[in-house]
Amino acid sequence: MTFADAAIAYREAGHSTRFLERVEDHWKNTLVRDITSKAVEAAARKLYPSAGPATRNRQVIVPTQAVINFAAENDWCPHLKVKRFKVDRKIKEPATLAWVEAFVAHASPHLGALCLFMFATGARIGEAVSLTWRDVDLTERTARIRQTKTGDERKAHLQPRLVAAIANIPSNRNPDDRVFRYVNRESVRQVWDKAIERAGIKKLSPHCCRHGFATTMLHAGVDVKTVAAAGGWKDVATLVRVYAHAMGDRTVTNVIFGTDLTQPENEKASNS
Repeated sequence: MTFADAAIAYREAGHSTRFLERVEDHWKNTLVRDITSKAVEAAARKLYPSAGPATRNRQVIVPTQAVINFAAENDWCPHLKVKRFKVDRKIKEPATLAWVEAFVAHASPHLGALCLFMFATGARIGEAVSLTWRDVDLTERTARIRQTKTGDERKAHLQPRLVAAIANIPSNRNPDDRVFRYVNRESVRQVWDKAIERAGIKKLSPHCCRHGFATTMLHAGVDVKTVAAAGGWKDVATLVRVYAHAMGDRTVTNVIFGTDLTQPENEKASNS
């Protein structure tokens, strides 16, 4: 069986096709039994020569291994184990409500609403920019988010402040039009950084809003399973490992006696 044959069967079985097209073009008619772990590692380097290890893992190793192991489950070839490229885990800095408010104050209505939407729902940038007016019900205060990593959908609650921000976006609200107007994440990047410059705040990426959603919810005492469900994380362990940052406010121990946190705002800003 060739990789192309296995990939067709994999698609027909309804499995995720994310990042599959490029590896299909690479392997083509290579026999699946001849694809070794070293060959997959070499393919990752070839297809993404300047990319980091996480990208190579996600966009080459994972889809290639998924197709071959699907074929193995059907007794068409042996299973394949591929060692992932080592990824250095960096502490991801979350956006705070204060940061988001400063950003929104210096952004266009649709860019500010985009930032607020990611912070308030935990949406990824790709999920947010693909949101259409058909997906939004301002009366019910809900939005349907198509999750890019899992292929699932979830219904997110829209807080009143977010409803107001979305409602104030100038638009004819045609059902198929994108709510925030951007075509993809790249079209957001330049205007995003300009808004940061105008606001005079620390440079954070759009994805930091998703970090901020998780961190803020966890620090507010919301249990991990609820945060994972609300933000679209399937793996609770990943949520804890990546997003459960220690609080920078040293006065957090005040909660033991039921008193408020008292660290000065300027210290909080420097720690956040």
